[in-house]
Amino acid sequence: MATKDIKPRIRVPKKLTKGELFEVKTLISHRMETGLRKDKETGATIPRDIVRGLTVTYNGREVLKSVWHTAMSANPYTSFYVRAEDSGPMVFTWIDEANQVYTKEVAINVAG
Repeated sequence: MATKDIKPRIRVPKKLTKGELFEVKTLISHRMETGLRKDKETGATIPRDIVRGLTVTYNGREVLKSVWHTAMSANPYTSFYVRAEDSGPMVFTWIDEANQVYTKEVAINVAG
């Protein structure tokens, strides 16, 4: 985990059946500084600091890859659907402007 106070959150259903389509919700707490604002006291430009992408793998297979730009809001939220195939790990990887990587893993439990 990187040194910043970044808190990724992930929500997936606790139990799934094989072939079921399920929603994955993610949120990462990050201020997403655009590099366009100025410090009110000093007038200096606040350096750009954004999360520039999210990659998600499910049982080692990439199921989502997104590239983010300056227009993303602070604390970016992502929601997408995946079909439950087998039980296994779903790994979320965010990368920021300084190439710091934030990773979180959840277990997907598929019955039947």
